[in-house]
Amino acid sequence: MLEQFGWDSELQQEWNTIKTENGVIGRLITQSRDWSKVMTEKGEWLCTLPGSYHYAPTFDYPAVGDWVGVEQLPGEERGIIRHTIKRSSVFKRNTAGIETKAQVIAANIHFAFLVMSCNEDFNIRRLERYLIAAWDSGSKPIILLTKSDLIDESKRLEMEIEIDQIAFGVPLYFVSNETGENIAAVSSLLQPNLTAALLGSSGVGKSTLVNSLLNTDRMKINTIREDDSKGKHTTTHRELILLPEGGILIDTPGMREFQLWKQENSTGLAESFTDVDQLIFNCRFNDCRHDTEPGCAVKGALSEGTLTQDRYNSYLKLQKELAYVERKENEKVMRQEKDKWKSISKASKQAYKNR
Repeated sequence: MLEQFGWDSELQQEWNTIKTENGVIGRLITQSRDWSKVMTEKGEWLCTLPGSYHYAPTFDYPAVGDWVGVEQLPGEERGIIRHTIKRSSVFKRNTAGIETKAQVIAANIHFAFLVMSCNEDFNIRRLERYLIAAWDSGSKPIILLTKSDLIDESKRLEMEIEIDQIAFGVPLYFVSNETGENIAAVSSLLQPNLTAALLGSSGVGKSTLVNSLLNTDRMKINTIREDDSKGKHTTTHRELILLPEGGILIDTPGMREFQLWKQENSTGLAESFTDVDQLIFNCRFNDCRHDTEPGCAVKGALSEGTLTQDRYNSYLKLQKELAYVERKENEKVMRQEKDKWKSISKASKQAYKNR
């Protein structure tokens, strides 16, 4: 059964090193605040984290798509998650709000389907953000533009040119659930045991696309609002779905806010801005600030129009955002380390007094 959900010999080897006598392996398929559904070799179980986890976590907080080790509760089809298997890929963002904290959207995915609709939702600057996160995740980004039946050929060509300037070589599909355009093409990407995650804003048609790929009305959807041409947000939790042809799809709630997270050995910014990186490399001076220095390739491209000011401003903004996240995370780690040694010192002094 688990092979249908992507289980393979490499995962088995990983599990062999950590499994316990009562441990059962499974893939997390649905997640809410207090519980998760895990598909195990013994069927679907409702699972929770151990009560001590939030005080002393011993493994990565599990997310939809994760392979987890579960301890079965006696006599019940329920369990406690005890392990998270090492991830092959992980799509993260900085959690919404003012707190600097990583939020895992989906784990162990082969494709990151970056979904925008062809109406007012289309935003090239937001797409740059998604591309950076996709490259950093270790998955392959694929751009899906839904509701293609709402635009004409000239608008479609305009979008293609605009996307090609920021995502050269990234596959792009115009999709329509009304006409069926490229539904089969997207479905063909999801071969057996391959996993994709649908990622995008609210109301872009992700759940409708799931229904089209399933050829059923499994996912609840609502119609487009006439006042702003946006669909009503309906998906409220992340869910892993097995497709009829054997592929695996993770549907996610719409993300109204998408702040980047700086992952270890991050290459997403460089992958998404290869044009800007190449210009910087070609500057006469290695420490060029791209201001008044002679021989600056960036300034030259801006004046010639081969690099737009909007594109360059976006690069600088995202670069600063990632640097800020990295600095805050480093400060957090240093603070935690300081608190740990402070507690150890306090405990040692107390033990000495009690001798």
